[in-house]
Amino acid sequence: MEFYRKKYQLPMLYLIGFGTGILYANFIAKNYVTMTGIFHEYFLNQYTQVKIINEDYLWYLLRWRVMPLALAVCVANLGFRRLTAAGILLWTGFAAGILSVAAVLRMGLCGMLLCIAGIFPQYIFYVPAYLLLIRYYYRYPQSEWNGTKTGFTVMMIVAGILSEVYLNPGIVRWFVKALT
Repeated sequence: MEFYRKKYQLPMLYLIGFGTGILYANFIAKNYVTMTGIFHEYFLNQYTQVKIINEDYLWYLLRWRVMPLALAVCVANLGFRRLTAAGILLWTGFAAGILSVAAVLRMGLCGMLLCIAGIFPQYIFYVPAYLLLIRYYYRYPQSEWNGTKTGFTVMMIVAGILSEVYLNPGIVRWFVKALT
């Protein structure tokens, strides 16, 4: 029974965050979620017409992807490793729950497909990098960190950012045009 509990602790943290996000979006912020945001028709139409300047988008993403990662690493290395790992899982689950509700309420199944298009292909790179960090922080001191793990994490984050800058806008634009 102890092995079972330990094996599923991390997925359960994510699912708790996800469920909380769903409840929050449905019961506390339902009006806000359904009235505004990325799933509004006006925003979707604007997205297909806007030219994205890759260099500006790259600097924007560097701030929004690297800074939270650096903050998490700093907090974890101050001795709050398990708390950092749990916080990342709870927060990403919460955000995914809110986004899922917004997508379904505004667009139904097409909204969920748009969410998948919105995280593809960069999440192929981000997820392994973050899972490696989360697993290390959660299992510390049984788990050890080394240069290979650092290199892998940096490489995956860089690949994720580059794919988010150069590939994702075209994928999302194509998908939005296909919906309309």
